[in-house]
Amino acid sequence: MTDGQEHRPGTSGPYGSPNGSPSGGPAHGPRAGHPGAFTYLPADHELIVVADPAAALRAHPGGIRSDSGADVTALNRFLTDEQLTLEPLFGYGRSDDRPGDRSDDRPGGRSGDRSREPAHDDELPALFHRVRGTERHHHELAARLAVLPGVDGAYVKPGALPAYGPHGEGDTALATATPDFTARQGYLGPAPGGVDARWAWTQPGGTGEGVGVVAVEGAWRLGHADLGRKLAGIVAGTPLEDPAWCNHGTSTLGVVGGDRTGRGITGIAPGTLTAAASFPGIGSARAVCAAADRLPPGGLVLVALHRPGPRFGYRHRDDQRGCIPLEWWPDDFAAVRYAAARGVLVVAAGGNGGECLDDPLYEARPDGFPSWWRNPIGAAGPSSGAVLVGAGAPPPGTHGRDHGPDRSRLAFSNHGGRLDAQGWGLEVTTAGGYGDGAGDLQGGAQEDVWYTDVFCGTSAASAMVAGALATVQGVLAAAGREPLSPTRARQLLRTTGSRQQDAPGRPASQRIGSRPDIRAAVGRLLPSRVASGTAERLWDELIPYPPERPPQLRLYVAGAWRGLDSPDPAVRQAVHTAFASGRAGSTGSVRVWYADDKVVGLVVTDSP
Repeated sequence: MTDGQEHRPGTSGPYGSPNGSPSGGPAHGPRAGHPGAFTYLPADHELIVVADPAAALRAHPGGIRSDSGADVTALNRFLTDEQLTLEPLFGYGRSDDRPGDRSDDRPGGRSGDRSREPAHDDELPALFHRVRGTERHHHELAARLAVLPGVDGAYVKPGALPAYGPHGEGDTALATATPDFTARQGYLGPAPGGVDARWAWTQPGGTGEGVGVVAVEGAWRLGHADLGRKLAGIVAGTPLEDPAWCNHGTSTLGVVGGDRTGRGITGIAPGTLTAAASFPGIGSARAVCAAADRLPPGGLVLVALHRPGPRFGYRHRDDQRGCIPLEWWPDDFAAVRYAAARGVLVVAAGGNGGECLDDPLYEARPDGFPSWWRNPIGAAGPSSGAVLVGAGAPPPGTHGRDHGPDRSRLAFSNHGGRLDAQGWGLEVTTAGGYGDGAGDLQGGAQEDVWYTDVFCGTSAASAMVAGALATVQGVLAAAGREPLSPTRARQLLRTTGSRQQDAPGRPASQRIGSRPDIRAAVGRLLPSRVASGTAERLWDELIPYPPERPPQLRLYVAGAWRGLDSPDPAVRQAVHTAFASGRAGSTGSVRVWYADDKVVGLVVTDSP
């Protein structure tokens, strides 16, 4: 980007950032190999000023003051001459007026000694200000602001992009005629191919009921036939009137919380209460904070966005190369830390830039960033607390296509030690249309009944992980347990789930993490009581279906089938021999210990 001619990021291509490769562009993004070109209205640049902690700056209608007595004459003169104003991005704390709808316990700046780096989450938000009153020469203004007394940094943020690759009621007759597309949602199925959402729905709280999810996005079709029943509306900002942004937002919410109606699609956590926070006009960081303010501990904020990074000079590219997570920018990092401090889980797209986030490039502090900034997206950096999500390949054969080994990193997905988990990055069936056009599964004149088979990118992947976490939070609530904290959620995703696999040229060492396994996660958090009984019948699954599932030896015990995954050949033979000889069943020679529907122990004896 240059001061003379600013690039306008976000001007083409959805499914990833515009997550997708528009026709004629390089085959890199998540839409590579699919036809179509897409257009997004550009999101605004943001010019951010970071105050020196020692200055304790406060913006008010008459200008800037310093609570610590620092000289702000030069700063006020500059703002007056350029006809600019500073607006606190988050507010200043309990004792100061705050813009917007803020809760009473919002953290902010603290009085007292400010002659040190901000060490606490409650100090960070008070430092950030957004510059109002200019649409040109952002970089020139940032450079001049950064050297003024009382200012620790000033930088320009490219417009955020969907990491994808107006409210209507919909057409009732067409909605009624919509087919059931859930058979195409393979990600709802058992691990390792899916996240085992269908199993979760059989558990108390497993549809995510009582859990709130707010998506930070650009726009949505809030009246979509699969979203309206549990959609609370817009909690912050003003959505863009743009079909590409609308389809992206609709698709992400559909993956998480699409209604379970027997028509259209079903979200991973269909019982959640979903809402939307629109970042255009208020900025991505403030939207994240506004979303967190509307949620209790355990709620989720979904950020399916990324932004052009320093690899290509912060320029938007049609192939999305170089896009990185939002939290690399200091104010977005502070916003996520604020949400995490409230106990709110932030699930964010890891980006479709094809980047190793551990690259030393991201360790270098850019001009204008505050002096205390340290790279948060590297493996050794400070943690924002967010769950960062990469994009993995769906099981081969999904929708008749093969994108490589199941759970292998897709070429466009960023990777690195900071990534916590992965979701499907291609072939995701959900609500919404095809980029900025009608749905490829169901289109027509009524946008509120559009459906697509090809939602993709780290947008789709992060929505999948958010849905899985929402079901876990629902199960915990139903069991009377405390919800997952941000730290526990990341630990759970890193220690359970279906492991990442190698692909040619994309080894599992290029970390995107494991795909969530809801059943395994719940089993880790709520260990079941082990019971025992006598096996009455045998069912040996020699060739499993779907083929990626492990074979099971199933035994009918205490009125239900219990499964032993991948049984040892000696165990299988002993059980078969007992049943063939007539010693099993009523004689009690096959004794089984089980937890729910899983066999955890087995003994074969010669006599009851």
